[in-house]
Amino acid sequence: MESGTENDSVDIGTVNVADDDAIVPATPQRRRPPALNLRHTSSFNGPTSPTSQEHYIHKAMRSPGHLTRSNTLPRNYLKTPSKESPANSVLHDVPSLQLESDTISKLASWLVCVALVHFDLDLGPSIIGVFPHKDFSVADRENISFSSFPDSAQFREGSSVHSFRFRWSPRKGDIDDEAFSSDGFLYGFSYFSRKKDEASVRGYDQRSLVLLTRHPWPSFFTEVMVKLGPMFIQHGAPMLEAACHNIASWPAPKPGSTSELGFLGSVLHAEIPNGVEQFQNTDTSSFGEKFSLNAHILSSMAPPLPSALNVFAASITHLWSLWECLVLCDPVLVFGTSATSTSQAIWWLWDLLRPIPNAIDFRPYFTIHDKDYTAIIKKKAPSSAILVGVTNPLFSSLCEHWPHRLCLGRKSDVQSTSGFAGPSPGWITKTHNRYISKDRELLARLESAVKVNGPIDVDGRLALTLRQHFTTRMVQFLVPLNRYLNTLIPAPAATSRITPSQGAGRRSLKPFNQEHFMASLKAHGSPLPFRSTSKKKEFYERWLRTPSFGIWLAKQDETISAFLQKADEKGT
Repeated sequence: MESGTENDSVDIGTVNVADDDAIVPATPQRRRPPALNLRHTSSFNGPTSPTSQEHYIHKAMRSPGHLTRSNTLPRNYLKTPSKESPANSVLHDVPSLQLESDTISKLASWLVCVALVHFDLDLGPSIIGVFPHKDFSVADRENISFSSFPDSAQFREGSSVHSFRFRWSPRKGDIDDEAFSSDGFLYGFSYFSRKKDEASVRGYDQRSLVLLTRHPWPSFFTEVMVKLGPMFIQHGAPMLEAACHNIASWPAPKPGSTSELGFLGSVLHAEIPNGVEQFQNTDTSSFGEKFSLNAHILSSMAPPLPSALNVFAASITHLWSLWECLVLCDPVLVFGTSATSTSQAIWWLWDLLRPIPNAIDFRPYFTIHDKDYTAIIKKKAPSSAILVGVTNPLFSSLCEHWPHRLCLGRKSDVQSTSGFAGPSPGWITKTHNRYISKDRELLARLESAVKVNGPIDVDGRLALTLRQHFTTRMVQFLVPLNRYLNTLIPAPAATSRITPSQGAGRRSLKPFNQEHFMASLKAHGSPLPFRSTSKKKEFYERWLRTPSFGIWLAKQDETISAFLQKADEKGT
């Protein structure tokens, strides 16, 4: 999510590329109660935004009686001058903020900390405050600092929101910390702002406010930063303190729950997923009413803006090949002109793999300063499953040998701008030949929408249809596997003579036999529309060799064994 004025050279590190505002529409004001109009505080909705709010459907959400503006905003909020807080004031107040230990403990169930990053002409992006305090290593601090800033210029003045994922090396004492991510990664959601500042040598103040969490919930935390970022820039440390108190007052996130969460004068109506592998379906959400992008948040979904059709416009016809590459755990490089578009694309693609446990190392926004850079960017193409989003044109040459590369956006956007240093939008593959048939009716609708001269899919409905289509394809893909898996469940007659006193141990699935599975596939087929029988056979054979298969099988064994164990306990 971005907004900004005309592009100009900036001091954020690498290159100056063309304005991407045609790809990333302005942020609509979602879920904001009518009583509190914060329009003047947010640079997302400024008059310079290239995509006007008239293109979007807005619905102000009513606040429940127990969630009022006075409960979620600083007491002196209305007395705060409307004039933007000076940069130095905002920077210097954050390190002095204090929270009670009980508040910090409650906060930890949602986030690790919030970091403030400022651009220094000598050092580059540097963390100048972490709240609540977290003792990050030097490498982690550098990772956070550079990942929180866009790698390319999108506007002279403006703001944007993007996300990133990095491997966290916990220091001694952090291993058992509630904030430690079970997958070894932390997720960062950054609100970047660039404003004119006469006190700066280069004439601009550049800073990022970064929320760090162990939860991979892009839609939820992007919405949090869309609200917190501009208000923090406007009013400084008191707004950050109020936000932390708001979050600490929320009930701890419970898998599968739906909550109305008061936050800075608004209400976030969010559904928490049951687990990382759960696909949050708009048709079966637990909001008690028809799902609306303007009123509800499915936390693990990609943010609704920018629309997937904008992001993948030049590659619409190749999305089926891209989906196959992801299922088969092939490495894919995703290049975009903004950190917003790459992080949006990566989250959207990652979501399509549910409910299969994901074996892919995905990076919504990756820079040359990441501590995993040398492990990922090598002379040889990566052999492991990885999905990387980048904006620095250097990656175009550094990763030229990768088997699959995707460049985001519309070709007309890049061709009509000067100074663009990256590859042309589109899909490039060296090794992949498509296995499944496309949905021609859906493709025709997508192509028709992409041809429109202007904003694409302004209400997000077509993107939701596309998401549901690939989710259906994933379910179809799993049908033959689940069918064969049922034959591996031990029959009750085979285990009825075994009692717990005999120490038989955990009941589990019979060994998975690839030859037997392929015979079952040949006999019963697959609802997934393959282009030929040989393509079907090859696709499943390849998937059985991926790390995703091993993780999926282990999960199935664990789930079924737990069910059988409960059944045994009831029968004894």
